[in-house]
Amino acid sequence: MKPARTLPSTAMALAVLALASVAALAQQTYTIGPIRIDHPWSRVAPEGFKVAGGFMRITNTGKEADRLIGGSFIHAARLEVHEMAMKDGRMVMNELAGGLEIPPGGSVLLRPGSFHVMFMELKQPLKSGERIKGTLVFAKAGAIEVEYLIEPLGTQTSGPHAAPKGSGPMDKK
Repeated sequence: MKPARTLPSTAMALAVLALASVAALAQQTYTIGPIRIDHPWSRVAPEGFKVAGGFMRITNTGKEADRLIGGSFIHAARLEVHEMAMKDGRMVMNELAGGLEIPPGGSVLLRPGSFHVMFMELKQPLKSGERIKGTLVFAKAGAIEVEYLIEPLGTQTSGPHAAPKGSGPMDKK
């Protein structure tokens, strides 16, 4: 009887380990200096879509503010740093010409309907499950290569660092 218990326990342990490995792959973290980027992701962009948004949490563990000022995405002609906000009762999207400040000791959540990076002039569709390379450029920390996990169309939050419903785009760590 003892071997019968061992086999399911071993199988269970292997299954848990496999799931943890998959979760670790999906929840990537990147660091450059005091800047940490958690779980960059985007949504499916079917054939014909010319833009897509990029989302993540950016944390600054340093003592000075830094700014996300740009970057690149291999399937787009350019990347812009954007915000969405209410203006005259309408939701509008604007490029942040000076970039997005990442406060010292704080985090900024880039998510749908708020701050995000915008992939402009997409060269091809983005398919669910793909990992697509890009770079993020910070005024002080410099440039870092990241991979965006492509999530299903309609995804609003992703990964362990997604904000609770109703929380603001900027929050202290």
